[in-house]
Amino acid sequence: MSDIEIARNAKLKDIGEIAKNVGLNEEEIESYGKYKGKITEEAFKRLKDKENGKLILVTAINPTPLGEGKTTMSIGLADGLRKIGKKSILALREPSLGPVFGIKGGATGGGYVQIAPMEDINLHFTGDIHAITSANNLLSAMIDNHIFQGNALGFKKVVWKRCVDLNDRQLRKITCGQSGEKGMVEREDGFDITVASEIMAVLCLSNDIEDLKARIGRIIVGYNENDEPIRASDLKAEGSMTVLLKDAINPNLVQTLENTPAIVHGGPFANIAHGCNSIRATRLGLKLGEYCITEAGFGADLGAEKFLDIKCRQAGLKPNAVVCVATMRALKYHGGAKKDEVQEENMEALEKGMHNLLRHIDNLKNKFGLNVIVAINRFLTDTEKEIEFLQEKLKEHGINMSLVEAWAKGGEGARDLAEKVVELCEHEENFKYTYELDESIEEKIRKVAQKIYGAEDVEFSEEAKESIAQIEKLGFDKLPVCIAKTQYSFSDDPKNLECKEKFNINVREIILKAGAGFIVAITGKIMTMPGLPKVPAAESIDIDENGNIVGIF
Repeated sequence: MSDIEIARNAKLKDIGEIAKNVGLNEEEIESYGKYKGKITEEAFKRLKDKENGKLILVTAINPTPLGEGKTTMSIGLADGLRKIGKKSILALREPSLGPVFGIKGGATGGGYVQIAPMEDINLHFTGDIHAITSANNLLSAMIDNHIFQGNALGFKKVVWKRCVDLNDRQLRKITCGQSGEKGMVEREDGFDITVASEIMAVLCLSNDIEDLKARIGRIIVGYNENDEPIRASDLKAEGSMTVLLKDAINPNLVQTLENTPAIVHGGPFANIAHGCNSIRATRLGLKLGEYCITEAGFGADLGAEKFLDIKCRQAGLKPNAVVCVATMRALKYHGGAKKDEVQEENMEALEKGMHNLLRHIDNLKNKFGLNVIVAINRFLTDTEKEIEFLQEKLKEHGINMSLVEAWAKGGEGARDLAEKVVELCEHEENFKYTYELDESIEEKIRKVAQKIYGAEDVEFSEEAKESIAQIEKLGFDKLPVCIAKTQYSFSDDPKNLECKEKFNINVREIILKAGAGFIVAITGKIMTMPGLPKVPAAESIDIDENGNIVGIF
């Protein structure tokens, strides 16, 4: 049975009942149909002084192109905690339409551990990402209108891009303003995918709607003849943009197939953005549950690092435990096995691929000072020999492991992981950041590259050096850094899976995100607008004669 069929056959509860069961009052939930709802500001006000539960971060090793099941593991753990009598809640990101119609598919879990309604969440959901797209493009429209109407602010350079929530490489660089109208200024522009928009980051890092509006106002959209920044507030755009986001800032409440509550809100990518759900969603989850399970995108070198160095720093949070997800296929992939060989038993590739997992564990345990457990997302092709080998190897390094079969068995398949995580949460952690904010931009990037990626050094392009000098001149050099890098490797080369040789990280571009409150370093050949694969998932998605959506996985 397909994921979508399993989800469609589940017995979901009315969202009002889910809200009541998790401790929300009737006026604190705004229904979006029978199974979706938004949690209103009243809940934040009532719960602000309530003691927090335990925070559990789910991350992973570097993935294969199909992903390794972090969301599946997160949902399974939440359901598993309920199985052992714990009050758990999820705080997850919203799926982007780019992967849904691209190669990776949806982001609502799989098998018998999914959040639902699956089709809605993977498609338009409650309209949050559409609202972000509209706010982003309203700002673009106001910039070009201002220039058309006389350019009183003296735009010399526009750095703000348009966005769309689809993979479309054709839009990475465009020329706009070609209508030939009198006064029209033709210029180069480009599109980012919506989940890489600064508006997405701003929404996810804002404390409330007032903070959201202030951050939008601080967004730098261009520079004048004197290289002075022009902000969204200079265009008087922050008010109307905030109006478009007034509902989007409220977290969404849904449920798992086993009726565990799930807050799903915000969705920045971790390879090109900061990769975490909203601060508001996580904070609310900590108030409503004994255990709040959250996820950071892609491998721990990307999502977890940004979760810890950016989100936790800003929100004053720290995880009580970290679950590092791995699969046999990913371990073999990083040990040199080809894509079509990862389902076969290959002990040599498995042993060689262990370096990837061990590096992530070392980072989480020793660099960040956190409590870590490895969760193996079991596949039918995994052999007993492979499992025993992995258990022994991890035991040699003093790392606990849980073999998880939640995909096939639901929460029951994650019971062992749930019990081990509860025990792990009782241990003291010694959480520390990778860098301090008062260090230079170059040093912050270098520390992430050397301490987390294992790079020899960082090479900065001349353009990047000029941008750093400008950021220092503007006084924004004390912000955290968000490194845009391939998810497939510790290096900035997606083909360098094993990282056998010494490598450098190559920073080609530095972008200031003054509204979000971080500095983006773009490395290697990473793009902020992905492209579709040769055979996109969109070719298989359809609607049948009964009105049912098919093909989403």
